[in-house]
Amino acid sequence: EEASYHKELEHQQVRIEKLKQASSDEENAEWNLKQENRALEETKAMFPQLRKRIQESLAKLEQQLEQGEQNNPEEITKAKEAVASASTAIRETS
Repeated sequence: EEASYHKELEHQQVRIEKLKQASSDEENAEWNLKQENRALEETKAMFPQLRKRIQESLAKLEQQLEQGEQNNPEEITKAKEAVASASTAIRETS
């Protein structure tokens, strides 16, 4: 989910640059630029919430792993891989 927000952020930044470089002859260029900047800020505002949800989910998964070590080894392996992936994502985005 966070990756999709990063892609959206990149797309919005490209659109804003195009609008800035576009001819000022366009009647509503300023309004379009303002709207794109607003969308960009809304997207940026999502990242702290996403990080919090990732950290909460990670903690919950780690707790479940500790409690269920005798369960299905294949599921445990997948869960540990998810924990490692989430931990990496948190470090990269912090």
